[in-house]
Amino acid sequence: MAYVSTKTYGAERGLSCALRQWPADSHCALLHGYSLGFKFTFAAEQLDHRGWVVDFGKGGFGAIREWLHETFDHKLLVADDDPARDEFLRLRDLGLADVRIVPGTSCEQVSAYVLNQTQPMIAEATGGRCWIASVECFEHGSNSAIYQNPDAVLRQVSAEVLTKMIAVAAGD
Repeated sequence: MAYVSTKTYGAERGLSCALRQWPADSHCALLHGYSLGFKFTFAAEQLDHRGWVVDFGKGGFGAIREWLHETFDHKLLVADDDPARDEFLRLRDLGLADVRIVPGTSCEQVSAYVLNQTQPMIAEATGGRCWIASVECFEHGSNSAIYQNPDAVLRQVSAEVLTKMIAVAAGD
């Protein structure tokens, strides 16, 4: 069984960015902006010496906080496969936009990107004791998407299977 804690880095933190979801058959294909928010779910099988899953200050979440600001604050997110990518890079070259190329710009894709980029940070900060179970990205109070860490899901399923196997072996 794992201990779980959450950290919400809400839209009020000012991670304002512009993006477009170019494959959309709607106005979402146009440039628009949000102050993105994120909810991290952390897990650990053992607590640290203070009784915490993760330190939400500089010693744990600090590197993630810095990375979130470097990646999303006043940035233009462009999907790696956006057919207008070169035009957006031209805006960067003209000094008109701080462009970040990301795998995709949907909340689903941003959640996965954030988890994949920040998991090594939390592993380093905790000496591998803690992992990110999921990241939720939200545009506002009505729209969000969650990406679950496949390794964490496998770990949870493995623990449940192991517990059942032990119970069967013990005759329970």
